[in-house]
Amino acid sequence: MTKSFFEGLSERQQWQFERYFELLVEWNEKINLTAITEHEDVYLKHFYDSLTLSFNYSLSDQSLCDVGAGAGFPSLPNKILHPDLKITIIDSLNKRLKFLRLLCDELGLENVELVHARAEDAGQNAALREKFDVVTARAVARMNVLSELCLPLVKVGGDFVALKGSAGVEELSEAKVAIKTLGGKIEKVIDFELPDPREIIIVNKKEKTPKKYPRKAGTPNKEPLGGGKSKGALSLK
Repeated sequence: MTKSFFEGLSERQQWQFERYFELLVEWNEKINLTAITEHEDVYLKHFYDSLTLSFNYSLSDQSLCDVGAGAGFPSLPNKILHPDLKITIIDSLNKRLKFLRLLCDELGLENVELVHARAEDAGQNAALREKFDVVTARAVARMNVLSELCLPLVKVGGDFVALKGSAGVEELSEAKVAIKTLGGKIEKVIDFELPDPREIIIVNKKEKTPKKYPRKAGTPNKEPLGGGKSKGALSLK
């Protein structure tokens, strides 16, 4: 199914994904971007996995912020699929942003803004706070922590969409206090297999996030809202 999907894309999109793969593997020798480097695995576990966002959520004419994108997942594969998508990537490591800038230039991806910052600091930045239709993250932190990193960036009426492994629902149960505190409401949980279990969690932003959130860098991870565990998110990278 995965192979037939990519074969059905335009020649330009097929070239973009293949060049993405080549640059990912090349740069992975310089900086640690991913443990997954085999061609088939990258297409399934990075590209296709990222694109499940598009398969389950409408991204047309949206402004999307990707928190902790690493090697560009899930935002940039979705940008290839939806060239009109406006992307902002927030990452704390400048080396990764250098790779992403080169990648965007090489693939001809426009309207992609790269922000060098901790998510906690970005969420208190007036230029970014509550500015995005969709904020997404993949394999960054558990939901009780991730909610504080992402929901402050979502505009009221927009959505925080988390791409998770099989522990997503378990994480969600311990994140209910955080989500409510930050102005969100759990909208939907989508389960599927790739072939390992995956979950997409959609949280709608109902109210403005109180000004004191997100707290200073490092605090959400050390002291998650509502208590519970702060570490152990499944790594998909």
